[in-house]
Amino acid sequence: MLSNLRVLLIISGGIAAYKSLELIRSLKAEGAHVRPILTKAGREFVTPLSVSSLAREKVHEDLFSLTDESEIGHIRLARETDLVVVAPATADILAKMNHGIADDLATTVLLATDRPILVAPAMNSRMWENAATQCNIANLKSHGVMTVGPALGELAEGEFGIGRMAEPAEILLAVEAVLGNPLSGVRALVTSGPTYEPIDPIRYIANRSSGKQGHAIAGACARLGADVTLVTGPSTEAEPLGVSTVHVETARDMLRACIDALPVDFAICAAAVSDWRPESVHGQKLKKGQAAALPANLRLVENPDILATLAVRENDRPKLVIGFAAETHDVVAYARAKLASKGCDWILANDVSAETGTFGGDHNKIHLLTRDVESGVGIEEWPQSSKRDIAARLAERVARVLGAAA
Repeated sequence: MLSNLRVLLIISGGIAAYKSLELIRSLKAEGAHVRPILTKAGREFVTPLSVSSLAREKVHEDLFSLTDESEIGHIRLARETDLVVVAPATADILAKMNHGIADDLATTVLLATDRPILVAPAMNSRMWENAATQCNIANLKSHGVMTVGPALGELAEGEFGIGRMAEPAEILLAVEAVLGNPLSGVRALVTSGPTYEPIDPIRYIANRSSGKQGHAIAGACARLGADVTLVTGPSTEAEPLGVSTVHVETARDMLRACIDALPVDFAICAAAVSDWRPESVHGQKLKKGQAAALPANLRLVENPDILATLAVRENDRPKLVIGFAAETHDVVAYARAKLASKGCDWILANDVSAETGTFGGDHNKIHLLTRDVESGVGIEEWPQSSKRDIAARLAERVARVLGAAA
């Protein structure tokens, strides 16, 4: 099930480190490639030779190893993997992860990675229940870090309580849930890029959208196994692998393509669709001096609202309809109003004011607004991240919600 998938396994210092040897064996049996990192404290419990023999890979230990840095480097370790697993995850390493401390190879890789992270906490029950640890784990979860365990059972000190690391078989199931194509069999629709609304054969109305966020979302959904149709306006972004791409120019073209793509299980409207278009399109280039060419005489009409149209479909409405709200001020307030007026399920609000550099840039800062029947509107603030990271986080969130609803 994990054939050819890459797992970076970080073994930190706890008595439960001995279970990591069995985890390596189990991951290898499922076809995964396991690349291990052993912390200085982890080495007190298991030997590099044991780890290396089971993983059939070199064990990485030293941040300042000249050989490692010349051959692979901590950044490549962080990126050349499909999943980072920390097992056992001690209170110490969880605290460092939460606070962005990078004082050894393991924590530096954790800070540098843009891949999903799964942690298997293991510690004394008092340490687990401590407010600091609970704050750390809650914050890490809010940033997309996944957890498995800890379990209730006998601890190393002879005590009984919560803090026992999950068994290797349970961790393996969690890894398979992350990497085993959780959106397999799910159909998705993603819109991206700007729209071009022609004035004449030469000129058009548009905006500064690059399509980077929408394209990244389509790719992230495809990597989780979804059958993705990407409907995109003009963009220089490369088509994501494994995605069926439909190229359009105008908002009306985009709407038709979206309707043609139905039915789908979820739709993510990330395109920056022009709100208006010229009332009429001139067949020839307008010349200076022509009355019709004067800005005051350029009459505009509203374009169709693609997000709202998909959200109110009766027979083929997607189970989950997600929109974006690109705002320059009062970001959350406007997004809340958009969530109420469009009839969609989630809104991702982002500040595109000039000073943020997010519109057309490589990074984004998101507020996720979700509609909750019991509590009203839920709001999550996501830290500024690369658009690729935001896409991965959104795709994983969609997979969890659709999986729970299945």
